[in-house]
Formats: sequence, structure tokens, C-alpha cells
Amino acid sequence: MSQAMVTLTVDGVEVAVPKGTLIVDAAKQAGVEIPVFCHHPKLKPVGMCRMCLVEIGRPVVDRATGEVRLDQTGRPVIQFGQKLETACTTPVGEGWVVRGDTEMVKAARREMLEFLLTSHPLDCPVCDKGGECPLQNLTMAYGPGKSRFLHEDKMHLVKRLPLGDLILLDRERCIQCARCIRFQEEIVGEPVLAFSERGRHLEITTLSQPGFDSVFSGNTTDICPVGALTTTDFRFEARPWELKSAASICPHCPVGCNVTLNVRRQPDAAGRILVQRVMPRQNEAVNEIWICDKGRFAHHFAASPARLSSPLVRRNAQLVEASWEEALLRAAEGLRAAGAGVVGVAGGRIPNEDLFVFRRLMEGLGGRAVLADPMAGGDLVQRFGFLADLGQLGQGDAVLVIASDLQEEAPIWWLRVKQAADRGASVIVANARATRLDRHATHLVRFPVGSAAHAALGMLHAVTARGELGGYAADDAGKEAAAAVASARIVVIFFGREGLDYAGTAALAQACANLLAATGHAGLEGSGLIAVWPHANTQGGWDMGLRPGPAGLAAALKGARAVYLMAADPADDDPDLVAALRSAGSVIAQTLFLTETARLADVVFPAQAFAEREGTYTSGERRVQRTFPAVPPLPGCKPDWQIVLEIGKQLGFDWTASSAAAVMGEVAKSIPDYAGISYERLAHIEPQWPHVGGRDLYFGGTAFRNAQGLGMKLPRRPTDVPGDATWTVPPEPPSGSGMLLVPVTRLFDRGTTILPSKVLAPRLAPARLEINPADASHLSIGEGQEVEVRWSEQTRRLPAAIRDEVPGGVVLVPRGVGLPLESPVIVQIRPAG
Repeated sequence: MSQAMVTLTVDGVEVAVPKGTLIVDAAKQAGVEIPVFCHHPKLKPVGMCRMCLVEIGRPVVDRATGEVRLDQTGRPVIQFGQKLETACTTPVGEGWVVRGDTEMVKAARREMLEFLLTSHPLDCPVCDKGGECPLQNLTMAYGPGKSRFLHEDKMHLVKRLPLGDLILLDRERCIQCARCIRFQEEIVGEPVLAFSERGRHLEITTLSQPGFDSVFSGNTTDICPVGALTTTDFRFEARPWELKSAASICPHCPVGCNVTLNVRRQPDAAGRILVQRVMPRQNEAVNEIWICDKGRFAHHFAASPARLSSPLVRRNAQLVEASWEEALLRAAEGLRAAGAGVVGVAGGRIPNEDLFVFRRLMEGLGGRAVLADPMAGGDLVQRFGFLADLGQLGQGDAVLVIASDLQEEAPIWWLRVKQAADRGASVIVANARATRLDRHATHLVRFPVGSAAHAALGMLHAVTARGELGGYAADDAGKEAAAAVASARIVVIFFGREGLDYAGTAALAQACANLLAATGHAGLEGSGLIAVWPHANTQGGWDMGLRPGPAGLAAALKGARAVYLMAADPADDDPDLVAALRSAGSVIAQTLFLTETARLADVVFPAQAFAEREGTYTSGERRVQRTFPAVPPLPGCKPDWQIVLEIGKQLGFDWTASSAAAVMGEVAKSIPDYAGISYERLAHIEPQWPHVGGRDLYFGGTAFRNAQGLGMKLPRRPTDVPGDATWTVPPEPPSGSGMLLVPVTRLFDRGTTILPSKVLAPRLAPARLEINPADASHLSIGEGQEVEVRWSEQTRRLPAAIRDEVPGGVVLVPRGVGLPLESPVIVQIRPAG
């Protein structure tokens, strides 16, 4: 149904906009400037700053006939009010005439700015916002140029006040527009900021403990119209006009957020050009104009002094620096000797181009390439994937999130699901424990740890009543959730891996696909399946033809005569793999850092970081997007795809490629799903709302306009799965004497891409074991007490944290804090003696 349109005139420009549009937004679409401070196109109108005052003329209506009066020329008679009105709170009306360039309006703008500046400090020469400050720019354009107020009467407030670990507040600079408060309340749903005091003493404060407890805090610095909010890592580091920009894709999770890397030559880093800050780049279908704090602050690993910058080869049992020629020759010798006994292991962090040539080399040798990420379902995402825009979900739609803590694993997806709930969509959260998405859920489904697939099959049974699924009958909550899915117009399912091994995620993915099929949503426009992958390009790994080892990496490496690892560190994840690597005839590692796996290698190649190269990532929504080089490569490093091709050349393969774009050309020829993909087509852009990234930073903040490409969604592969498709029998959770230890994902983990960002140190997941109060009491474990964890032949010690949300009989441990586990396991726990 078409939306009713309203036509009006703004400063002589006629524009037609949807009914309900605010005047200030209509003016923006007409190309007319109406300055604002408190208004933001993604926030509710409040009319606080009064900077947007305009004259509004309305057509005169004859009370007797209800018709618009016409003048002698046949035009509507327009009557202007005696007072100015706020353009940011007033919806448009048919035939209105809005004037923003009259003397009355100009005088009001001068007075508003004069009042705002009465206590504003003269920080412009040193303020981080200088050069991209709306207050500075609008003062120059509309201000009085001279103040009538006394400098001695200015308020003097605390400067450099930490609101949290990442955000600093200069209270003198704040103009009380409340954008930061409203963003946290309206967009994020985490009201951790507020005003305190009144009058001239009004100031921003944090309500949470720890301070500013939100994973989206950095966005407030983007939409702040002054220099009141700054980030701890960028404050006083550079001025905007010193920075150059490059488009990129966030490398940390499967959302695929569009970002801009601002770079500058750094005097205290031997003159190297380094990333100074990461800013959001607009893509309304992916991340809008927001990014999470991990994407914003966890970029320092690319410039870490611990990066490898020279190949290493093993001589006399020691890894020593070597030339590229020697390292390539040694690697080729090891692979040639292994022949069909070679196994390649690649991580899901690296671009498609690298994964494609890696698999081709492994198979060219007669071996095979496996994906290090131990999660299944990529093949089903190819057939049941999500092709639409999460921003379109609303009333009548349903979102099911199962076995995933979205805010910790993919924060922007969490945000977009929360926004869908705000628009009226039914949100079903199915998990073994409470998560932050629960507060926005319409249905909560609880199940025992490791039984996510059982719960999904129970919902499938509820909508199909298939007899053979009777063993997986849903409880009342599951039946209500199933009914919500069945009755929804559009259904989107996010499935994760919490509490599951590879077989468990395979069963869960199949059950979710069958649920879409049974309810008639498979292949339906807007509906689809999304995997919450552990890394940014795990789906790309599946698309490039790699698969995880179903029985685990240790089984995949059994009997391998050579192992070639690319962007994977399995030895740090699983000690059982150390023996498998040591038994291989040759081990080659391609990495950024000297990881635990690299220490076991015979040859180590230094790879380029994401900021130094180009390539493509495929998000969990199967959107292919391109990255661009932002900084010069660290000397001595090469992109992964080039290293693989150079090894292939040593082995006699006639494969050449001059660039990542050329490799993508080969991908497009070889993989049907990517047949239409090219770097040129990925650069396609189209108009987006709201307008951001122009000179009028007062409107949308300092998010960057997307001029480099919105990416392309891949088509679904044909699917013939009917509602009565065969389902996979899910494995039972581990059982036995002891407690079930479940690894869980935390946003700020202790991986090699996070630890170099010292600014995130206070946010890192604590190295602790979380346990239910009843279990803690039974085991005589107190808060903070060190406990001993035993499984197989391994032992670890960790402090205990007693948490109500932990299920009984279960202990939770963040991944990467000393327990090298990916899947649940039965453990023995006792107080450390």
C-alpha cells in the first residue's frame, strides 16, 4: 500500500515527503539547511535546543466550506503565525510554506547560539571536535560573532571526567542536547546515562556500575554535536583535517559492519601511518550508522609491535628469521613430500580470496582444506539464507534467536533485533540461560544446556504434529513460540553454538531449516536462516568450499604428513592438537603473531592485517562486502592469498594473480553463487536516509557517508526441503559424574586481536568460572574463591563467580581464559587446596 504524501515548500523549494515527516527532515530532503543541535533523524523529537526555529505558513481554510481559500491568482492564501515554531517537532502539512531565512529566524538563531555559548569554554584550538564540530560550524554560519555576556560569569566545571573506561566527558563543553542519553534509552534500550542537577548546574552523569556499562558507548561521541564526549584512545591524538580515510569491514564478528578507518602518520611510531580511529560508515541494511565498542576500539592489533615481519624457519630446533626465498622453498618441500597427506586448516577471520586459493592449493596437492571454526550449518544458510533487511521487520513478523547470546556474539544484530521488537515484531529467545535479549522478548523458551536442537525439534513437532517427533514435544512456552512462528508474516531465525559441539549445531541448523519449511517460510521473501558464526568470514569459508572437521580438528589431522595453517591457532584452543601437529612431517603457519601454533611450526609466514590489504568478507546474512587498504603494509608481510600462490608456484602450479580483485574474478568463474560478484559491482551505492557524512555534521553526526559500496547479497541456492523433510537426530549433551562445563562467548575476549588494545583491558572477560549459588553451596565454594577444574588429564585453576543466571549442574567459562575448550565437557570441580 502506497504511503500518503504531503507537498510543501521550504525556502522556496517544493518537496513531497511522506505524511508524518518532520519539517527539519523534509528540508534536508529538499536540500535546504535548517540547523539543529538536539535533533537527530534516528531519535525521537524533543525540541530542546530551539536552534531549528522557523516561520510556518499554513493555508487558510474557509470554516463554512472546509475548502482552502484562494487569492486572486488562484493560489492558496497562506497565513503565518506570530511566533516561530520548532521544525524538529512539527510534522509537515499539505501546502505549508516554511521560511528559515527571514530576519526573525536569523535573529532567533543568533540568540540561541549566544545563549549556548554563555558558558561554553574557549577550547576550539585544542578541542578534539575542532574541524568537525557542529557548534563551531553553526556559530560561524549563524552566530553573533561577539558575545554580550561577561567571560567572568562562565561556568567552570570538571574536565576529562571518565563516564566509563572508554568515554570521557568535558562538562564545560556539554550543551545539554541529551543526544547521548536519548541514544542509550531509545536506540540501545540501556538507560545508563542521565541528567543530574538543574538549571545552569545541569550535567550528564552515569547511572551504571561500572560506569557507562554499554557495548555501544562509542556511538555517543559520534552524535555529540560538541566536544563534550571523547574516546580515551583518540583524545588529543589527531585533528580531523590531518586524517585520511579508507573504507573497511569490521573483522571481528559475522555482522559485517561498514566502517571507515581514519589514519595518520604517527611521530611516536617511527613515522608509520597508523589507524587513529574507527568510525561507522553508513549502510542502513547492515549497521545503519552504528558500530559496537569492539569494532571501534579493537583495531590496535594491526599496529602491534608483536607482529611478525619476517619469515621464520626451524633450524636446530629453533625458529629463526629467514628470507622469503628460503621460507617458500622449505614450505614447498614439506608440502611436496606430503603429497595427498597434506591437510590445510584455515580460520574464519580472513577474506574469501585467501580461502579460495588455499583450498585450491590443498586439493591440487591431493589433500584437503578444513575450516577451523567448529560450527555447522553453512550449507543450510546457503539454501535458506536471509535476503532482506532486518530493518524492515516489524508488526506481524517473528524473530527466533536460539543457542546464542547475541549481544556478546554479534552486538549490532542484537541491536537490530531489539529495534524489530520495538516496531512490534515477536521476538523468541530460546536459550539455556538468561541473556540481555530476554528483556525485549515476547516469548522465552528454556531448555537444558546442550539441548537446543531438541527444543527446535519440539517447536517443529508443535506445528506439524509429526508422530516420529513426539519424543521432542515442546513445553507450553515452546508451543506458544512455535505458534508465533507459524502465524508470522516473515520469520528470521538466528542459530548459534552455545552449549553445542559440531554435531549439535548441525542438528540445530537442520531443525531450524525444517521449521522454516514446515511453516511455509522457506524461500519466502524476507524470511531466512542466519548463523551466528564465531568469526567475520566463516560463512565465506563454507562458500569457498571449506568445511570444519565433523569429528574435530584432532581427528582431521590424524595421520597428516603435513599441516598448513592459515589464520588459525588450534594449539591454543585444544592441547590434544599439539600432539597431532608434532606428529606431522611438516607444519607451516601463516599468521600475524607468533602464536602457540606458530611456535610448533617448521615454517612461519608473516601475513598482512586487515587494514593493510583489500579483500572481501561474506557476512552471516550472506552479504559480500569489500575492504580497502588503509595503511601501508608492515614491511616484510604479504597478503595471505599471495603467499599461497607463491608456494604454489614453487610446487609447479601455473596459478597467477596480480591482485585480490583478480582472485575474485576466479572465484566468480568457479563458484556459481558468486557468479555476479566483482569489485566493480560491490562498489554500487545508492541514496540512503538519513543523509550523513556531508559538511552538515550537525544533522547525522560524524558517521561517514558510504561512497565505496554497499555490497551484494548472494542468491539462495535452490532448495527442495518440504515440511516433512528428514531431520537429524540431535546428540545428547555430555553426561556423567561431575558438572557440565560450557564455554561461552564474551564480546571482549582475550584473543590476539583484542589484547593489543590496551584501552579495552578493563572490559576484558574475567578469567573466572561462573557457578549457580546452590551448586556453589553444595561444593563449599565462595565468591572469588579459587577452584580446581579437572577433565580428561587436564587441570586448571580459576576464581569462582556465583551467578543466579547460571543453570544448575552447569558452570560457565568465557572462551580464551585458560580452558582450551570449544564444546561442553563433564568436569570435576572442587575448592583449590
